[in-house]
Amino acid sequence: MFKELNPLLHSELRLAVMSILIGVESADFVFIRRQTGATAGNLSVQLDKLAKAGYIAIEKTFRGRMPCTVCRITDAGRDAFAEYVEALRSYIGR
Repeated sequence: MFKELNPLLHSELRLAVMSILIGVESADFVFIRRQTGATAGNLSVQLDKLAKAGYIAIEKTFRGRMPCTVCRITDAGRDAFAEYVEALRSYIGR
């Protein structure tokens, strides 16, 4: 039987963000935008959705006078990502 894919993570951009964050302690907005090729507006919306789900934590600070948004994956995000990967395996392994 196929496992259900988490619709929040099944979005290409949100999955890309989670894939980046799973491998690092944290990443700033500019790095994530460059890695994904997303527009700033779209990325901001998708980060907000992940944060509201509790999958990532967002910290907004300043570097000098420049705003800096740093994202970290949460334990809930790690668990959701692991479950998503396991669900994908149910499709691939057939």
